[in-house]
Amino acid sequence: MANRYNKLDVWLFGFMAGLVIFGLLAIYSASNGVGAIDLFYKQLAWFGIGLIVMALIYYTDYRKIMEYSYGLYIAGLFLLVLVLFFGTKVSGATSWVRIGFVSIQPSEIAKVTTILALARYLSSDNTDINSLNDVFLAIAIALVPAGLVMLQPDMGTTLTYLSFIFPVMIMAGFNVYYLLLMVTPFLLTVVGFFNIYMLVALTIIIFVLLVFIRKGFHFSQLVVSLCGFMGGLFTFRFAADILQPHQMKRIQTFLDPMSDPQGAGYNALQAKIAIGSGGIFGKGFLEGTQTQLRFIPAQWTDFIFCVIGEEMGLVGSILLLGLFLALLLRMLWLVSVIKNKFVELTLVGFVSLWLVHVMINIGMTIGLFPVIGVPLPFLSYGGSSLLGNMVMVALALNFFRNKRNLGY
Repeated sequence: MANRYNKLDVWLFGFMAGLVIFGLLAIYSASNGVGAIDLFYKQLAWFGIGLIVMALIYYTDYRKIMEYSYGLYIAGLFLLVLVLFFGTKVSGATSWVRIGFVSIQPSEIAKVTTILALARYLSSDNTDINSLNDVFLAIAIALVPAGLVMLQPDMGTTLTYLSFIFPVMIMAGFNVYYLLLMVTPFLLTVVGFFNIYMLVALTIIIFVLLVFIRKGFHFSQLVVSLCGFMGGLFTFRFAADILQPHQMKRIQTFLDPMSDPQGAGYNALQAKIAIGSGGIFGKGFLEGTQTQLRFIPAQWTDFIFCVIGEEMGLVGSILLLGLFLALLLRMLWLVSVIKNKFVELTLVGFVSLWLVHVMINIGMTIGLFPVIGVPLPFLSYGGSSLLGNMVMVALALNFFRNKRNLGY
């Protein structure tokens, strides 16, 4: 009996549970004051479902996980295509599809299946990381679902799909210099949506970085930087024609929230007020004025960190960030001790995805990033998001349980 429990990574499970508890408390507080307490019970129910799914994954043969990776990836793509035709539009994006009596967000589930497929491909003995064909195919594995999500259109979720490509490919052994050459044009083109000065500064920084990494100037560095810069100029000039009106408004209010304080900039301004008013120890559970008086609409979703900041203060916020840091470090520890390439790449993908989610979500609540609709993992209301994150933890627990067979 004792040996059975020794196989469970109680630290990893405990960090996840702590984050979920933070989220449930915040959702209860945010929904209680506006008569939407049923959201708390729905999230609690999803947590229960998640625990059942975790148990099933935990006891699944670890070899089956790798074997079915491509099949799960195709299933994820199918759901993403399905939502384009039969999805429900919420906040300007057709991201939800109803299956039976529940609504799910396929993009949250497809994140997991995409990382698994990418990890399997890059860990295959038949994949040559130095072959351009294999490299482009690896990138395509992530870009295909990202493109389908962009068609919804959901720019925030699309960016999270791109977050794990770079780290996973580096972990697989791909040369950082060549990977940076490949992503530079795309990166600078995206930056063009925001600000011309930001575009110029980043172009110079990337060019200098390329020269530094290569330890000398090469003509390809100049060509790639200029191509990216020209792409950025194009998106800067035609941003209003490319982006949806609400997306363009979010960028404008990010650069200057006071340009529309009662409209698109309202949430960002109120979020800063909520977090700042919490002080060191917070106003107390269920005592936050911004939260209870609903100054921020649907605060239980993307702006849930405001509830933590206002009612639990700086101390609660630091504790929350500490739990996230502990979770990420524990995952990286697993990467270091389990000597299996598929496992290493999968866990690095999960860590990259969570890290970018946390950075963007908290960054947008304090004004460092534009409001792009990225949930805070394990905390934001949403069954699909919570289930997807719990599945990632379950896979890590499965790998830990089988660590001796995988190469401990």
